[in-house]
Amino acid sequence: MRILIAEDDFASRKFMLQFLSKYGECDVTVDGMEAVDAYLMALDTDMPYDLVCLDIMMPALDGYQALKAIRDIEDERGIPEEEQAKIIMTTALNEGANVKKAYDLGCVAYAGKPIDQKKFETVLHKLELI
Repeated sequence: MRILIAEDDFASRKFMLQFLSKYGECDVTVDGMEAVDAYLMALDTDMPYDLVCLDIMMPALDGYQALKAIRDIEDERGIPEEEQAKIIMTTALNEGANVKKAYDLGCVAYAGKPIDQKKFETVLHKLELI
């Protein structure tokens, strides 16, 4: 599995990398713009990401903007829904409006911080990624 982690906080980034690296090859970006660029590069090299973990509060582009940009790219390229990246929002913003906005933009799961590893693994199983 190919995984993209977009996280501006060093400790959270290190945790996500350590946690997810046992499930696949991980690339890490520190802001939303880098995440979109990495996503595009992966598509262009025919090595798309299976999973994208986006923090919401990031510089350059926030997680919502990055999520929308990735879904727009997939739509423009005609990528069928079943082949699109599974995008999980990883954030401390757990209010209902934030969760709804993320789902409306196309995320498939929402994980509040601090990340509960067992719950996250359950989500990965449900998404058939592990």
